[in-house]
Parts: sequence; structure tokens; C-alpha cells
Amino acid sequence: MKREGLMLGLLMAAVMTVGAQNVLNDKGDNILGQYLVEQGSDVSKVRFTKASDGSYTCQIYWLRDLYDKDGKVYTDERNPDKSLRNVPANKIVLIKGLKYNASKKQWDGTKVYDPQRGLKANVVVTFTDDGQLKVKGSVLGISETVYWKRLNE
Repeated sequence: MKREGLMLGLLMAAVMTVGAQNVLNDKGDNILGQYLVEQGSDVSKVRFTKASDGSYTCQIYWLRDLYDKDGKVYTDERNPDKSLRNVPANKIVLIKGLKYNASKKQWDGTKVYDPQRGLKANVVVTFTDDGQLKVKGSVLGISETVYWKRLNE
């Protein structure tokens, strides 16, 4: 009997975990807010906002290392759009036009910009079971996935 109780408890815990993940992916506006991004030695904070057309935009608003050795603010020098190369690094837009896909319970339909490489990639965004934001960028069948932690700011 104890073993059946343990199995039932484990099954309920598994169902609750899957349910929690599904709840975060159930509504488009759940993506709104701030996230901590750690990629290599770079640490930044980004914010998702909702545009008037219902899509979502993600922009950097804080960088741990904003200034170079001469005290100048880093800019988006690798941006393929030359008109954006003078944008301060703490104002770079990473994602614009992201749409919530209710049938797939994910956000997609646009590209994510990687300012470290100056590249754009198709993006799919979902929440993981533990509430992190899973951001997957793909170019020509090659993918990279990063995980962003929600901030309570």
C-alpha cells in the first residue's frame, strides 16, 4: 500500500509540473516582463513589451559591462544594418514582431538578433517546466538554445 501511495504521489507531482509549464505557455502575455540573460561572459537584462499590433518586442535595458576601457558606451557595431551601429548596447532590440502561436503554445514568427555575432536567426520561444524562457534561434538548420531567467523587478 505504501508503494501505491508513493507512485500516486509521484504521478501527481509529474502532472502538476507539466501543468505548470503549460500554464505559462497558455497565454501570449505571459512572456511580458524582465529576464536575466547570461551568455558566455556577457550578462544583460532584457524586457519584453507588447506592441500596438499585439506582437512582442524584446530589448536590452541593462548590461553588466556597458563601458569599454576608455569609458565609452559599447554600441551595436556588428549590426548588419549600418544605420543601427551607433545604438548603445543597453538599447539594442533583440526581437521585434514576435507573435504568440496559440495552437503550438509558443511564440514565433520572427527573428532574434544576436549582437555578439551580428546575426539574425528564426526564433521559437517557450517556457520550461521550471519557468525559464527557452529561446531557440535557427539558421539553415543549425540551432542554438539559451535560457533566460525571469526577474521580479
